[in-house]
Amino acid sequence: MSRNSIPFTKMHGLGNDFVVINSLVNKYDLSPAFIAELANRHTGIGFDQLLLIEPSHQANIFCRIFNADGSEAEQCGNGLRCIARYIHEEGLDVSKQLSIETRAGLFTAEISDYDHIRVCMGQPVITQPQLELRLASKTASVCILSLGNPHAVMQVNDLNDASLEQLAKEIAADKHFPDGVNIGFMQVAGAKHIRLRTFERGSGETYACGSNACATAVAGILQNVSQSPVKVDFRYGSLTIEWEGKQQPVYMTGAAARVYSGEVK
Repeated sequence: MSRNSIPFTKMHGLGNDFVVINSLVNKYDLSPAFIAELANRHTGIGFDQLLLIEPSHQANIFCRIFNADGSEAEQCGNGLRCIARYIHEEGLDVSKQLSIETRAGLFTAEISDYDHIRVCMGQPVITQPQLELRLASKTASVCILSLGNPHAVMQVNDLNDASLEQLAKEIAADKHFPDGVNIGFMQVAGAKHIRLRTFERGSGETYACGSNACATAVAGILQNVSQSPVKVDFRYGSLTIEWEGKQQPVYMTGAAARVYSGEVK
């Protein structure tokens, strides 16, 4: 590796893809413009989020999370599983019980194997179990809640509805979300089975979003259309979400995949 290069590892959780950069020893100061350049899928590496790991005084590592547009996020569920695998696989900590600090606080991860990483996502903060948003195209009924980052969840009949992308833009621009929001459109397939399409703040539509899967399962349970544990399907796989009700944390279990390593100038 040359002195002007930055090593990275490409990872993904169910198609939600990341670039992981280790800043524990060599310190990297990455500008939003540089991150956006790297995120470009035609001229850069391409990713939904960049995960920058730094030292922590109270956890195994501190993870900073940057969206594809260079903006910084509070936390990322799929990213937490990938970071847990990275820490373990790189030998930064070989125990299977790990702690990760983010802007949203501390998260713990338990590794059974790399296909089954269980993360405690903390207690959901429920702002509005059901709120009617008067949008330009229609009135949308959403559940608003937070898991360290904001989510709006809406039940739909068909995830292939061509209008959902425009609807996501209208929801994201609503006055209730001055700092943006992660949007989940859920299709209920059964009492313990949800299909999900997700639009992430700062990245647009992604193939999967762990925290949005958690938020969607919580919304389904609150609205009495789901029961824990809930299987949440994305295009490239599923997550298992457990939530036993108010005052209890949400648990997310799923895979983390390593794709390749390289370096960027």
